[in-house]
Amino acid sequence: MKELSGKTHISGYLFVLPSIVTLMLLVTYPLLYGMYISFFNTNLLNQWDFVGFSHYGDIFGNLEFLQRIFVTLKFTVLTVGGHFVIGLGLAILLNRKLPGQTLFRAILILPWLLPEVVVGLLWKWLLNPMYGLTNHYLFKFNLISAPVSWLSNVDVAFWAVVVVCIWKGFPMLMLMVLAGLQTISEDLYEAAKIDGCTGVQSFRFITLPGLLPVLLVSLILDTVWWFKHFTVVWLLTQGGPANETNIVSIDIYKSAFEFFEFGKAAAMAVIVLFVCTLIGYVYRRMLNHDND
Repeated sequence: MKELSGKTHISGYLFVLPSIVTLMLLVTYPLLYGMYISFFNTNLLNQWDFVGFSHYGDIFGNLEFLQRIFVTLKFTVLTVGGHFVIGLGLAILLNRKLPGQTLFRAILILPWLLPEVVVGLLWKWLLNPMYGLTNHYLFKFNLISAPVSWLSNVDVAFWAVVVVCIWKGFPMLMLMVLAGLQTISEDLYEAAKIDGCTGVQSFRFITLPGLLPVLLVSLILDTVWWFKHFTVVWLLTQGGPANETNIVSIDIYKSAFEFFEFGKAAAMAVIVLFVCTLIGYVYRRMLNHDND
């Protein structure tokens, strides 16, 4: 009996071994190697000068990096806020029994299905000051009197990037909230109606509490995703003009592949990792509190 139990344990380890090896190779090793690089001045070939925590000291003592963090936080808050406002509103609308509901769901999910590279190039064309459709229609309706350089004007570039990222990301939140809405029993709304509750009261005391777990998960996933986002912003502005859209991920890319400061870039990436881990920790604490 004891021998049989031992064989069962060995079989269990053998079954999970491929998953463990894959995770070690694809997740754990790159993370640890990135942390290792952050302690060196290196070109990744023949120069490996150990510098300890000096890269971290330089980063936190550099006001420009703190400005990048501020720009990234502002970008993340505005983008995630836009996702919640548009995604929640559309999800509530699509949850009603309206004609053409399936068609609208299919159309509204399209931005999420498009690859980020396609979205970046598409909007770069739409916002082009010379031949973009945005300026064309604004001229047509007399809303502007001169072409606007949406992606090279310091006053509007950041907001243009935020609008594009909201457009790209709101369907994910819309789908999650829509799924959450369909788990709330209609009986609760009927009971509230019999008790004389208004629409606002039903939303406040039935819809919002029912959606809270979904909203919490969506908030954290969306925040982490856009805090470390790179592709769309890089394709639109490459961090310009005048660093107005230079978020942390772009700063990391430039440090590594334009200035070849791989150690400093790795240190900044580690800091971003810890920020994302902190967000995940807050998420778990909130869920645990909810379960209590």
